[in-house]
Amino acid sequence: MELFKIKRDIPFMSYGRYTTAISLVTFLFAVLFLVTRGLNFGVDFTGGTVMEVHYAQPADLVKVREQLAGVKLPDALVQNFGSSHDVLIQIPLKQNVAGAKLSEQVMGALHSQDASVEMRRVEFVGPQVGRDLIENGAMALLLVSLGIVGYLWVRFEWKFGLSAIIANLHDVVIILGFFAFFQWEFSLSVLAAVLAVLGYSVNESVVVFDRIRENFRKMRRAEVTEIIDNAITRTMSRTIITHGCTQMMVGAMLFLGGETLHYFAMALTIGILFSIYSSVLVASPILMWLGVSREDFIKPEKVESEEVLP
Repeated sequence: MELFKIKRDIPFMSYGRYTTAISLVTFLFAVLFLVTRGLNFGVDFTGGTVMEVHYAQPADLVKVREQLAGVKLPDALVQNFGSSHDVLIQIPLKQNVAGAKLSEQVMGALHSQDASVEMRRVEFVGPQVGRDLIENGAMALLLVSLGIVGYLWVRFEWKFGLSAIIANLHDVVIILGFFAFFQWEFSLSVLAAVLAVLGYSVNESVVVFDRIRENFRKMRRAEVTEIIDNAITRTMSRTIITHGCTQMMVGAMLFLGGETLHYFAMALTIGILFSIYSSVLVASPILMWLGVSREDFIKPEKVESEEVLP
């Protein structure tokens, strides 16, 4: 399906040196922020208390935050959960304060202003559980990356696999760099978004690489740069349709989903934008610089020489 058709190939590879340099600088800045600032892990990872309360009328989140600040809990995260009547309260781990006592303290503060507040659930996440979640999350990220490496290595020639792997890791590090720089909360839902972006990014790279491989067989007399430019240009319509529709749904979650889905949708938005950029302006130039050629797909036939009898 094509929304529009571009008649002339866009010379993407002529800008490859500049776009790759920009990507390298952005990547290094992301790594710098991760090392110096680190990720702002949420209660899922650091441990703490999670409470869900219900109000008879729409809850005023500003007043709830003020009430919690009045009982020395200014760092509590307060957000709507499912509806305007339900509120999710996340309190970081407090030293020398038991979870049960902390929940009683919170409910006491809320009841002082509204006696109709109901406790729906309360969960306590210990620091050991948080550390286990960090380790398991890192292991999940590693296993997904290895799975993608294996898939690309089997599906394509090794030069394609290596360039796609670099581009995919570029996307993940950029997302983490944004969260480190702005100190956005990194929760389990954000980790899920990062894993989703890995699969999303590799899908975009595979589409472009399939067309490049096809062009090597069809465009016999074309140069490598012309083959890659043609492949990217011919997939532009598909890219715009796919990413545009996906971003519309993610944008709805970002602007209308409330705080619960905000950072999940933010991670997906960054990932979608950079996956388009990396598959076109990172993976393809790297593929060209690795020396991809027609011989990688079409092996020259061996001509058997006839024996000359004496």
